[in-house]
Amino acid sequence: MEISYYILIFTFLYLLKNHFLRKFHNLPPSPFISLPIIGHLYLFKKPLIKTLAKISEKHGPLLFLRFGSRHVLLVSSPSLAEECFTKNDVVFANRPRLLAGKHLGYNYTSLVWASYGQHWRNLRRIATHEILSTQRIQMFADIYRVEVRSLLQRLVRGKTNDGASYTVDMKAAFFEMTLNILMMMIAGKRYYGGSAVEESRSFKEIVAETFQLSGATNIGDFVPLLNWIGANKLEDKLKLLQEKRDNFMQDLIEEHKNNRKGSSCEQKKNTMIDVLLSLQDSEPDYYTDEVIRGMGQVMLSAGTDTTASTMEWALSLLLNNPEALKKAQNEIDTHIGQSPRLLDDSDLAQLPYLHGIINETLRMYPVVPILVPHESSDECVVGGFRVPRGTMLLVNMWAIQNDTKTWEGPNEFKPERFIDIKGQRDGFRLMPFGYGRRGCPGENLAMHVASLALGSLIQCFEWERTSEELVDMTGGPGLTMPKAIPLLARCMPRQNILLTFLLSCNQVSSLSFLFKQN
Repeated sequence: MEISYYILIFTFLYLLKNHFLRKFHNLPPSPFISLPIIGHLYLFKKPLIKTLAKISEKHGPLLFLRFGSRHVLLVSSPSLAEECFTKNDVVFANRPRLLAGKHLGYNYTSLVWASYGQHWRNLRRIATHEILSTQRIQMFADIYRVEVRSLLQRLVRGKTNDGASYTVDMKAAFFEMTLNILMMMIAGKRYYGGSAVEESRSFKEIVAETFQLSGATNIGDFVPLLNWIGANKLEDKLKLLQEKRDNFMQDLIEEHKNNRKGSSCEQKKNTMIDVLLSLQDSEPDYYTDEVIRGMGQVMLSAGTDTTASTMEWALSLLLNNPEALKKAQNEIDTHIGQSPRLLDDSDLAQLPYLHGIINETLRMYPVVPILVPHESSDECVVGGFRVPRGTMLLVNMWAIQNDTKTWEGPNEFKPERFIDIKGQRDGFRLMPFGYGRRGCPGENLAMHVASLALGSLIQCFEWERTSEELVDMTGGPGLTMPKAIPLLARCMPRQNILLTFLLSCNQVSSLSFLFKQN
């Protein structure tokens, strides 16, 4: 009885001390009860984005939390997000040191995990100017155009003789297409539908394991005691995975080094690996094979599942809103007119409703619902409150983009709301790719691929649900908010498109030309 009494007194004094210290230091508001060792971790339930949104609804859009031993600033409003990524952008340009960054980010030196400084600026410059510039994306246009046409071709081949619609696993279709696009850009190889069966199998296993472990929560990042007592087995899995990723990427680098011998300068710049090897020729001490491997792995991890998930969510929304699907189809038909041709890159700027569909999808189901964590390198002020150095910043974009105070009817699918908006960000209300120095450099590529692929599918096929029931829109676990139930959809080639597609099939044959170049 006496022990229980002392425990009660200790807990009361601990909570009282934290409350007054927070007031004294002018820290942002916080839920009152922060338990010893675990802090506010006891509050969390799946799905995390909705749990954090509910906490913000109750206690405010700016909260100071404790995740175990870490201080966390939770932001859930556009104005506060703007303050973090404009006035305090440099302060919040660091990344927290988490276990995944140690092993998958080359000890926090890759583009995603490196701290803000000269090394990170060099990597960012390479990504934005050498690999993902507007000019480079245009150079890669044949790659994603061919892969989109290849997807259309596979779907046409699946049509039944009686002309009935047939069911397609769209999650797999989108994922395979996107992976092929990224790997063609990185290394000039495609692993779905290619001839190297064993290499393809190894690649698919690595990709699957990367997404599985990258999305795993390591409680030891917040309660280090668990790492010390050996309760966490995730580290061994991450080490083994990174060894596989390194070996795979290094084999590609060696292959390209061999191919470059005796090649012309123009041929040496076909892929991302070729571009980085050209830089290695002039600065071998900096552009090491490790830097090249890291850049390739970042592109592969950041660019595949995100883009594929956006297209899957978009088609799911259209199947549940057939009037929007018909409107998008009419827009494309009207723009293309009577000419027997397929949708192309040059058409996209003239299809505002299609862009509205993509933006509305990203609003309702952002591929990164909580932006990749930032960390403050110095003390700063946000919303009039003091934020200590070393505080992890979490911006709940799902909460911002689905807030009834910010959006009219946020649960309703309304692509029209984006048609008259200049730009895609809409005053920090829509920010699915982040913002500022650590914003995603692949935003333009992702939007371009998603728009072309989705628009082509709408133009060429009639789509319907597999049953009268609405498509399940439940989100699954993971960093990129996948659908809990993969999308199965029924499709049928549109009769007036079949001739158009057959006339365009000769364009798909250019795929072999790309392979010969690379």
